[in-house]
Amino acid sequence: MTDASQQPAVPTAFAPPPPLWKHFTRENLDELEKIKNEASKGEDGRINRNKQWSSSELRALDVPPELRFLVPPEIPTGQYSVFGELQSLSTTLPSLKEQGIEQLYPEPETDTSHDPSKPSPLNHAYYLLKISKSLLLNFLEFVGVLSVSPEQFESKVEDMRNLFINAHHLLNLYRPHQARESLIMMMEEQLHRTKDEIEQMDKVKADIESVLDQLEAEGRQVGSVEQLDHASDSKEAARRTIEDRRLVWDLLDQEK
Repeated sequence: MTDASQQPAVPTAFAPPPPLWKHFTRENLDELEKIKNEASKGEDGRINRNKQWSSSELRALDVPPELRFLVPPEIPTGQYSVFGELQSLSTTLPSLKEQGIEQLYPEPETDTSHDPSKPSPLNHAYYLLKISKSLLLNFLEFVGVLSVSPEQFESKVEDMRNLFINAHHLLNLYRPHQARESLIMMMEEQLHRTKDEIEQMDKVKADIESVLDQLEAEGRQVGSVEQLDHASDSKEAARRTIEDRRLVWDLLDQEK
């Protein structure tokens, strides 16, 4: 028996990061930068610091093993494994016929009036609605089969499974259109937000210009007042000079 005092080991919520992250240090990054500078030297010995390194060029460099983790790997092609299940890197959605499943909706027909190579769009909503109604009807039939002869449920379960797979495939066919419309909406929101910011900046600019014009007008008024004061001071000084000269001439006349 296990000791009751021993606490059970609690597993971590997430797997630990791979050990290669320890190689991403400032020293290793500087060393890789030196190797890149040495490799980018021209015939005249000058370093081309504006060189844009591709992944293949970086992989071709002769770098130490501890710096290999800093070089981007090759882009994977074909298939990859996730939890033991092979996944394809191709973005093309395989058809139901390729997967061996019965397709309940027609293939898009070729529109020969405009472009023979371009198929006409499929009305996803129409066929999704028909599949939904078929699902309701098959579910009612499934309940009836269970109430009468439960051992014959497999055929109805397979029918409903096929309907669900077709509905799911139709939704996946609609994903590119959804992604395009979502991108358009995001760009429109960004455009509206940018226009609002520009309008706010124009408003702030107008407010600042009005304040500057007001300060300039006040400065002109102050300058005109100072000029008047200076002019009056000059007149007073000239009057005093004339009076002083007259006083001097009067004193000279008295001496005579």
